[in-house]
Amino acid sequence: MSEQSFDIVVIGSGPGGYVAAIRAAQLGFKTAVVEREHLGGICLNWGCIPTKALLRCSEINHLLHNLDAYGFKAENISFDFTKIVQRSRKVAAQLSGGIKHLMKKNNITVFDGHGKLLGKGKIAVTKDNKPVADLKAAHIIIATGARARVLPGLEPDQKLIWTYKEAMVPTEMPKSLLVVGSGAIGIEFASFYRNMGAAVTVVEVMDRVLPVEDIDISNFARKAFEKQGMKIMTSAKVVKLNKAANDVEVEIDVGGKIEKVKVDRVISAVGITANTENIGLENTKVKLDRNHIVVNQWLQTEEPGVYAIGDCVAGPWLAHKASHEGVICVEKIKGLNDVHPMKIENIPGCTYCMPQVASVGLTEAKAKEKGYQVKVGKFPFIGNGKAIALGEPEGMVKTVFDAKTGELLGAHMIGAEVTELIQGYGIAKTLETTELDLMHTIFPHPTLSEMMHESVLDAYGKVIHM
Repeated sequence: MSEQSFDIVVIGSGPGGYVAAIRAAQLGFKTAVVEREHLGGICLNWGCIPTKALLRCSEINHLLHNLDAYGFKAENISFDFTKIVQRSRKVAAQLSGGIKHLMKKNNITVFDGHGKLLGKGKIAVTKDNKPVADLKAAHIIIATGARARVLPGLEPDQKLIWTYKEAMVPTEMPKSLLVVGSGAIGIEFASFYRNMGAAVTVVEVMDRVLPVEDIDISNFARKAFEKQGMKIMTSAKVVKLNKAANDVEVEIDVGGKIEKVKVDRVISAVGITANTENIGLENTKVKLDRNHIVVNQWLQTEEPGVYAIGDCVAGPWLAHKASHEGVICVEKIKGLNDVHPMKIENIPGCTYCMPQVASVGLTEAKAKEKGYQVKVGKFPFIGNGKAIALGEPEGMVKTVFDAKTGELLGAHMIGAEVTELIQGYGIAKTLETTELDLMHTIFPHPTLSEMMHESVLDAYGKVIHM
């Protein structure tokens, strides 16, 4: 088999890999992508996008069962769960097809198979253990992503014990579930199934749900989830699963006491582990830290000419972070003068549960840990006219500033559409905006964004509508 040469070869076509490939092609590099499963990776096919399609359906179901609040009436409301799942898969397929179009449009060669490093600048591509191609490239970008982390005793069996994959394509709607882990993935599935009518229990080993969020947001979220009927168990750990034919009895250690919960299905959402096995790293100087590839600020590994981006490197493990890393990596290879390293504190995080959660920068606690004197502002959704008009009065916006300089250190939000609003604070952080810049910005009325303004004003004793 003759060797094919490229300037850049990207292994993996998720939101990091395919973006890196497109930017490389734009910059004039002869580019190839190696993908063993689906173009678009986990995000487009099994993560970000199809889960949002499911959550949209659950939001509609919730609204249909609360029509009276808006003056409407409907009887015998029902849903076809098979069609809900099919819609989610159709959305994923449409976007994966879009990536295929983008590869063709940008003259990127796509190899269907598993890529493995064979030494300096060399990659072997195989499919079902059969050779597909031998590639050579001056620059190799590893974007192999990650998979669901598996805990001993919580091994998925595709029937009773699910990962996110099984949770997205169930053959029938379970009447009850237990979700292990209350990070973004766990809470999104808990929210989806609860709003579709299932009884949901969430078990979290930490002392609060959404533990990476600001404590005020976590506390608000817990109250909202419990109001919806979720059972939340924090500082708790699953110790044993007793499987029956079509249900599971779960034994949970809560503060030293064992509680038993019987459910139809269990969803394990306890984090991820990087896909760094069997890709030939042993043939390189690439170093690993807890299975993730070690890179510098330019995404370079210890092996010259080998780079890594996305979920196979250090977190946060978010699609938009992976995409941005792909651009940084390729532009640095090109030698562009205006490329800047990633600022982790400027990466927004979003959780699409009900109510939505979004944040960027430091929490109040983290800011104090770092030695900042802080000014904190808060504003509730109930004080905003647009939120009340929408029938979405549940939520809050919190901002954290450096008391000495006025620098925006962090912003934290919970409520309707905050995953869209958070980018306003993201831009503010990127521009190194101060409290005065935000105070002098004119926010349109009536909008949810006015709460962002009010929260800033509140931090400095100038809030108007509270």
